Amino acid sequence: MKLLEMEKYQNKSRLGKTEQNGPFLVFALLSLHDNEQRGAAVAGPFARAQERNKRTHTSRPTNSAAFYKASKQRFDADPAFKERAQQAVVRLQGGEDKYRRAWAQICQISRTEFHKVYQRLGVHLEEKGESFYNPYIPGVIEALNKQGLVEESQGARVIFIEGINIPLIVVKSDGGFNYASTDLAALWYRLNEEKAEWIIYVTDVGQQQHFDMFFKAAKRAGWLPQGDSSYPKASHVGFGLVLGEDGKRFRTRNTEVVRLVDLLDEAKVRSKAALIERGKGEEWTEEEIESTAEAVSYGAVKYADLKNNRLTNYTFNFDQMLNDKGNTAVYLLYAHARICSIIRRSGKDIEELKNKGTLVLGHKDERDLGLHLLQFAEVVEEACTNLLPNVLCDYLYNLSEIFSKFYSNPECKVIGSDMETSRLLLCEATAVVMRKCFDLLGIAPIYKI
Repeated sequence: MKLLEMEKYQNKSRLGKTEQNGPFLVFALLSLHDNEQRGAAVAGPFARAQERNKRTHTSRPTNSAAFYKASKQRFDADPAFKERAQQAVVRLQGGEDKYRRAWAQICQISRTEFHKVYQRLGVHLEEKGESFYNPYIPGVIEALNKQGLVEESQGARVIFIEGINIPLIVVKSDGGFNYASTDLAALWYRLNEEKAEWIIYVTDVGQQQHFDMFFKAAKRAGWLPQGDSSYPKASHVGFGLVLGEDGKRFRTRNTEVVRLVDLLDEAKVRSKAALIERGKGEEWTEEEIESTAEAVSYGAVKYADLKNNRLTNYTFNFDQMLNDKGNTAVYLLYAHARICSIIRRSGKDIEELKNKGTLVLGHKDERDLGLHLLQFAEVVEEACTNLLPNVLCDYLYNLSEIFSKFYSNPECKVIGSDMETSRLLLCEATAVVMRKCFDLLGIAPIYKI
């Protein structure tokens, strides 16, 4: 049975191509993170860091979030400071050494903060910031110019897009580059150097128009095919807002943006307290409590985000996401642990049963569960094709519910029944598929509760 062979699969390839491999849709994946900003977003902090250097001969603020916020406020309120900041970015993009040093220090501040989050989430990315593509920008702009795509407009160099009344600016009137400049250079590099076949950009839905224009410009240049079903292709994965209980953008009581690292830490504290309350402090080692609390809490935050359609807003609620009932990661992780417990209590060697046992789906509840398991490959393909992880979440929750119905039916007794071997194999198949779902969602499974 192919479902029982899933955990033997290892994906060792990377970059771009897709293929069918048994029950799998295989993606050779390169995950990139842009840790840098070299345009308007960093202009304020960049200029302020330079002023700080001159006054104190030091460059690193003690509170990066406060530093960025204060810089943005001054950038918006002080026209002279705004002008200096914008000119500084142009000189940075031109490669002047002192500007590059100050900018590198700002990047390191961000890098340190990002690492705290990635470490907790188990995220591993290859960093390629805007500066990596900067040397390619002039050549890419010139190539587009030779194709007759770049025109002068109010001192800037732009590409006009059919059906859109504003142009895509590729070189600003002050000679500086912008998001479009970098995005075009990065796309050229990914297509020509990395040979990527499907490039996916993940940002908030507010940037949809930018990507529409950017992709259309690339199609005009002949970099991408006109149809969206052909390869190579580029897709924008937009996502909605996280809201607070008041229905507004999720913030602290002081109207500050909530840091993800703080949410993860708070979730872990609550998960650990729940385990202690269940008496696990006396049964488990401290290491077991810590690892389980991390798996449950971080999984809960991830799942609460991924189970919603990515285009819609959703309300953040700790009590709801850490509930062990309903469509939550906690419920699903506990369900998986219970299945593992059933197999352990049987005292049977599940690997031996896989080799010698026979799977018989005689009861309706067994057939319902088996049929749902067989839909796994189709669901994964649908989630990948449409870039909708909530499809996989729905499947996982329904799988847990169908298994619960099967196991709680007295007619489908597992341990000690005449059909024990077959039903243990069905339990194992369910656990294997659940673990594969967890893996695809970036959630670490737990094996006991």
